[in-house]
Amino acid sequence: MSKTVIIGGVAGGATAAARLRRRDEGMEIVVLEKGGYISFANCGLPYYIGDVIRSREALLLQTPEGMKSKFNIDVRVKNEVTAIRPEENKVTVKNLLTGETYEESYDHLIIATGSSPLKPGIPGINGEHIFTLWNIADTDRIKAFVQEKHPRSAAVIGGGFIGVEMAENLHAAGLAVSIIEMQNQVMAPMDYEMAQLLHENIELNGVRLLLEDGVKSFGQENGQVEILLSGGRKINADMVILSIGVRPNSALAADAGLALNERGGIVVNGHLQTSVPNIYAVGDVIEVTQFTTGNKTMIPLAGPANKQARICADNIVGDKKVYEGTLGASVAKCFDLTAAAVGINEKTLLASGKKKGRDYDTILIQQKSHAGYYPGAVPMTLKLIFDGAAKILGAQIIGQDGVDKRVDTIASVMRLHGTTDALAELELAYAPPYSSAKDPVNMAGFVAENVRNGLVSFIGVRELEKLQADEAAKDTYQILDITENVERMVFALPGSVHIPLGELRGRLDELDRSKLIIPYCAIGVRSYNAARILQQSGFLKVRVLEGGSAFYKSYHYKEYAGSLPQKEPQMKEESLSKKERSIKLLDCCGMQCPGPIMKVNEALKEMVEGEQLCVTATDMGFARDVQAWCSRTGNRLVNVERENRENKVTIEKGCKNPAEGTAASGCACPSGSGTTQYPAENQGKTIIVFDGDLDKVLAAFIIANGAAAMGRPVTMFFTFWGLNALRKPEKVKVKKPFLDRMFGMMMPRGTGKLKLSNMNMCGMGTRLMKKVMKDKNVSSLEELMRQAMAQGVRLVACTMSMDVMGITKEELIDGVELAGVASYLGDAEVSNVNLFV
Repeated sequence: MSKTVIIGGVAGGATAAARLRRRDEGMEIVVLEKGGYISFANCGLPYYIGDVIRSREALLLQTPEGMKSKFNIDVRVKNEVTAIRPEENKVTVKNLLTGETYEESYDHLIIATGSSPLKPGIPGINGEHIFTLWNIADTDRIKAFVQEKHPRSAAVIGGGFIGVEMAENLHAAGLAVSIIEMQNQVMAPMDYEMAQLLHENIELNGVRLLLEDGVKSFGQENGQVEILLSGGRKINADMVILSIGVRPNSALAADAGLALNERGGIVVNGHLQTSVPNIYAVGDVIEVTQFTTGNKTMIPLAGPANKQARICADNIVGDKKVYEGTLGASVAKCFDLTAAAVGINEKTLLASGKKKGRDYDTILIQQKSHAGYYPGAVPMTLKLIFDGAAKILGAQIIGQDGVDKRVDTIASVMRLHGTTDALAELELAYAPPYSSAKDPVNMAGFVAENVRNGLVSFIGVRELEKLQADEAAKDTYQILDITENVERMVFALPGSVHIPLGELRGRLDELDRSKLIIPYCAIGVRSYNAARILQQSGFLKVRVLEGGSAFYKSYHYKEYAGSLPQKEPQMKEESLSKKERSIKLLDCCGMQCPGPIMKVNEALKEMVEGEQLCVTATDMGFARDVQAWCSRTGNRLVNVERENRENKVTIEKGCKNPAEGTAASGCACPSGSGTTQYPAENQGKTIIVFDGDLDKVLAAFIIANGAAAMGRPVTMFFTFWGLNALRKPEKVKVKKPFLDRMFGMMMPRGTGKLKLSNMNMCGMGTRLMKKVMKDKNVSSLEELMRQAMAQGVRLVACTMSMDVMGITKEELIDGVELAGVASYLGDAEVSNVNLFV
C-alpha cells in the first residue's frame, strides 16, 4: 500500500487528497495543515467581513472530521511541517498544540503550501490596528475589531482584488474608506484605460482613491493609525488593511534543495513534479506556464490550483497527464461593476518590446448586457487583444451585468486555440433578457475581423491626447463629430468639426482629404459607419475613436464629474437623526434623462428654503446632471453616493443664485407673483420646430423640458410641418376653403399620427419605437408636451404657416399661443441658445 503526504490542506491540498481517494481506495493519505482549518472559502472572506455572507460556518467547506468519515483521510490541523528530507522520503512535523516533534514517511509528497501576504519592511507595519486578510484567523481578528471597536475609517493599502473587495465591504459596513495604491491604477490585470472605469465608480461610491503614492511609514496618533505617504501626505485611519501582494510559501522547498525560480516559485514540469520526481507541488507556490505566451510566470488563483491538484493526483496513481498552463482568467466585483480579464494585457506586451500595429492589435467596444429594448440593459466595455494571425492574446471586460459569462466564453475559445474568427462564428443562446442576437462576444469577433481586413482602424483616448499635445501635428488631423445636434449640445470634443452622420455624404467637401480624420459618436457604432463612408469616398486616413464619447468621458471622469460632495458614512447600528428622518424622498428609478431632473424640479417647487430632498435614480449620468442643475438654480447639492446600483442624491432647497445673489433663474423657489423669476441676462432658449417627424418633435420637447427644469425660459415656435404636432387628434368642424381642407386631410392630425423620419416601415418602426419608450420608462410625446406646458414652456404657432397650411386656431390643442415671426425674434434676442429642429 502506497502512502502520500500532503503539506497544506486548503484549495490544492484538499482537492488532491479527495481525488487520490477516489482513484485509490487503499492508499494511505495524510494531510498536514499548520493552521486550524482546511478547505475554507478564502475568496469569500471579504464578504463575510462585510456581512454579505452572514454565516461563518458557510466559509468552512470541509472539516477534518468530514474528510475522515467521508474519504478516510487522516487530516491533522495545527501540525506544521518544519523540514522535508527528500533523501529519506520523510518530513519533520511539529504538533503546535502539544509541542511534540515527529517524523512522517511518504512514497509521494505534495507541496500545497500556497502563499502569504507581503509585508515589506515599512517602519511601523506591525503596529496596532494594522491587519492582513488571508485566512480564517485573519478574518476573525478583523471582524472582531469592527464589531467591538466600531471604527469609523479604514485605509486599504493596495488596489488588487482583495484590496478592492475589502474596500467595498468596509464601506458597506459604514466606514469611510481610502484606497492607497502605489501604481497608477487598481486591478493590475486591467490596462489603465479600462481601470479608469473602475476608478470612476469607486469614487462615485464615496471611496477616496489615492494613486501613484506609496506608504513611507506607519505611526500611531490619538488612537488612530497615522499613514505617511511617499508624496508627503498624511492619512489617519482607525484601521488599516494590507493588501500589497503575495509571496509563495516555498521556504520548505528551498531548504530541501528543490529548484525555485527567481521569485521563489517552485519549478515543476508538465506533470507537476518538482526537481525531485516523487515530490509534486500545486497552487500558488509553483511556477506555471502562461498559456497564451508560453512564458514562465506566477499566477496565484484558486481555479488553476484546483485543476493542478486533480492532475497531480491522477499522475500519482499512474496517469501521465500534463498541465498545459494557466490563462489567468479572473473576475471581481468592484462596487457597482464587475471587472474580468483573461490572458495577457497590453501593458505586458508593451513592456516586452511589442508594438501595437506590428505585433498585435486591440479593439475596444461598448455593448449592452442584453437586448437594448428589454428593460435593464446596462453598458459593457470589452477590450480584445489579438495578433496578426487572429490569435487571441487577452481580453478585459467591465460592466454591471453579464461580464462573467462573456469572459468565460472568450477564455474557453482561447483554451481551445480558437481565433477572433471563432468569436464571430460562435452560436450562443439568445433571448432578450439574457443577450442580443449578436452577442458582445460575437461583436468583438466582428470588429476584430474588420480591423484585420482593413475595414476600420481605431485610435485610443491616450493616443488621441498625444496627438493633440503635439504642436507639430495640429494641422495633420480633423476630429469629426457625427452625432446629432441634440447630442452635441450635451458634449463635444474640443476642436471637433460637426457633421451629423445623415448629412455626411453631402458635406464631404468640408473635410480635408489630406488629413487624418477621426470620427466619433457616443459609443463607436455610428462612427464606424462614418469611417466606411469616408474610406470609400477617397479619404485614405481614417481612424475611429474607440469607445466613443461615453468612454472618453469616463476616461476623463474627474474633469467631467466636477467636485461632488460625499456623505460621511453612517455606522449600520446608528439610527438616523431627526433631520435625516424628515428628508423628503423622491424615487426616480427607471426614469431616463431628462425625467429625473424634471421630477426634482417639480418636487422642490413644493418645498420651502432649507428643506432637503433625497432622490434615487438608476440613470448613471444623473449625478453629473444634478450637479450642473443645482449650480444654475441656486439649490445646494448636499451629497452624492451610490447604493445598490442607484445614484442617491440629497439636495437642499435654496433661493439665491450663488453667482449674482438674486433670485435663481427658474429655481424651485416661491416668488411674490407665484410665477418663476428669470434673471436679466440672456439665459432663454428658443426652438424652431419646423419638422413634423415623431423623433424630431420628441427631441425638441426633451430639450425644452430639460432647459425648463434648469430654470430657463423656453419658447417653442412651431412652423410648417411642425404645426401638426399641435393639432387636436379629433376632427374639428370648421369652414375652410377646398385646398385648406385637402391639406388637412393629407397631413397627420396630432401627435398620435406622427411618423419616424427613418425606419418607419409602414408604421411598424413607429409602433416599435413607442413600445421601446414605454418599456424603458421614457415619457411619450404627449406626456412630454404636458410636462413642458406645466413647466411654463411657451408653445407658439406661427400664424403665417397656419395660413399657408390651412390650419385654424380651433384645430390646435389648448394652451398654444398664436404669434408671428417678430414674436419669436423677440424671444430669440434674449436667448443664448437657438435651435432649428
